[in-house]
Amino acid sequence: MKSSLFSKTLISQTPGSKTLFAKVMGSVLCFWLTACASTSVLATQKSGKPSVTVPGSFADGNKGLAQRLNARQTPTKAKNVILFIGDGMGVSTVTAMRIHAGQKNGMTGEEYVLTMDRFPHLALAKTYNTDQQVSDSAGTASAIMTGQKTRAGVLNISPAVKKGDCANALKAQVPTLFEQASQNGLSTGIVSTARITHATPAAAYAKSPHRNWESDKDLPESARNAGCRSIAAQMQNAITSGTLDLVLGGGNEKFPKEFMDTLPGTKLISGADLSATDRKTPLPIVGLFSQDHMAYMASKKPNNTEPSLSEMTRKAVSRLENTQGGYVLMVEGGRIDHGHHAGKAELALEEGIEFDRAVKAAVDLIDPDETLIIVTADHSHVFTIAGYPTRGNPILGTVIGNDKTGTPKTKPTLANDGLPYTTLGYQNGIGATKGERSPMLNSGQVIIQKAAIPTDYETHAGEDVPVFAIGPSSDLVSGVMEQNTIYHIMRHALGF
Repeated sequence: MKSSLFSKTLISQTPGSKTLFAKVMGSVLCFWLTACASTSVLATQKSGKPSVTVPGSFADGNKGLAQRLNARQTPTKAKNVILFIGDGMGVSTVTAMRIHAGQKNGMTGEEYVLTMDRFPHLALAKTYNTDQQVSDSAGTASAIMTGQKTRAGVLNISPAVKKGDCANALKAQVPTLFEQASQNGLSTGIVSTARITHATPAAAYAKSPHRNWESDKDLPESARNAGCRSIAAQMQNAITSGTLDLVLGGGNEKFPKEFMDTLPGTKLISGADLSATDRKTPLPIVGLFSQDHMAYMASKKPNNTEPSLSEMTRKAVSRLENTQGGYVLMVEGGRIDHGHHAGKAELALEEGIEFDRAVKAAVDLIDPDETLIIVTADHSHVFTIAGYPTRGNPILGTVIGNDKTGTPKTKPTLANDGLPYTTLGYQNGIGATKGERSPMLNSGQVIIQKAAIPTDYETHAGEDVPVFAIGPSSDLVSGVMEQNTIYHIMRHALGF
């Protein structure tokens, strides 16, 4: 019988004696020395001489790994790695998810604990791209998959190549964790609620100088003539070549009708077929359950047969656990990001709660001694929780504060324009209004949160994102690190 994933961690963290003190002091000394080294590099840069490493480079990622190896206790090897990416799941989103989930369970909400909250190791990852202060999903997912940062909008291509430059991109492709896993005899899989050719899942198997070249129809004639292939075509090749063993998600529209006929020996499944998939279903398995992105949890119709993220994750983990050589699985909660872009916090938070359910589904199935689980985000959003609401105030509602004695008021707090406002809001997006602000209506429908700056859609944000980890080598996830260090930790854990 498998022991509890969390109980083992708690036992290992029980305060001891001088040994514990020595370990802690050793870690402190390591990071102090690292800080000194960083200061030295900065001084070198200011003097005009070449720096030791370039921030965000492959070598810099390896340096981040080395720093953590020096601070760790006992190296441990993982048989499997599961990487969860909550697309757009910044710190404020995690907090709001937690409160929303708690309130749905009859609690005030703030005290609720998500599955990922229970993971013993936590870090913050810097998300910038080599050419942008505020990142996009292609560049950040590439950093996680290859170990080096690159430009925004490109997939697994050296940062020296400009976005859209097919000819030079073909000469500057970067190896991915999935390729290395396959070469080392591991199975690989992708699960996503977005189109499977969308930026984040595509980073697992595709190399393209432009994230929008998803289908053959999206590929410019000039790029085709130069030798580039669409992301969909590259996925097909990854399956037939054995680099990709399991795919569950959306985006059927990006593939030609004959796609189903070009994968001999592949188990092609629909949403209704997923329940019949078990530990013995032959690989590879491909399930594309929607034409575009999969449906939002908050607006899913009763007759919708699309599986949820937790259902897909449970099936994926269950099947991949039944492989002898181990596996690497990436699970993306893609529609957290889309809900934020639409300025609709409820859509994003419901997707986030389902994402956490998917994390729990994996935790319940794996052996904690064999599997490293990392939960993170590719970037954040300009999403805020503000206004001094009283404890337990509905997170999706208008702000009701406390009086001078700390007692909750009976009416919403009013802004300077005399109107109430919601706890959740955005710095920019379609929720910005011209002229007088209209009052919020409790219509029972998903509302568009108010925004400060009018833009066509809400944008990403540039702050660091959380990295939760548990399992073998999870202690390497610590402090503030470059995002591409996540790849180096996963690769090291697998012993590549």
